[in-house]
Amino acid sequence: NGTEKVRFVDRYIYNRLQYAMFDSDVGHYVGFTPFGERVAKGWNSDPAIMEYKRAQVDRYCRHNYGVPRPFSVERRVPPSPSHSIP
Repeated sequence: NGTEKVRFVDRYIYNRLQYAMFDSDVGHYVGFTPFGERVAKGWNSDPAIMEYKRAQVDRYCRHNYGVPRPFSVERRVPPSPSHSIP
């Protein structure tokens, strides 16, 4: 049904610069700046935070997966020659 492809991404941005991110496919925080690396290391070392973030994909993403589905998946229109780019 597509829920196995669901991905949870939580990005941390300050002043238009992404300094850290949690990606459910990776399973831990990643830092992109020196500050972000320190913060990610702290978050990754806390078992409670990691358990909470890893569960977000099930709690939030998979739970809400079916909500917009009737409007987005079933309403797809096959391409026609008049709508295709040459």
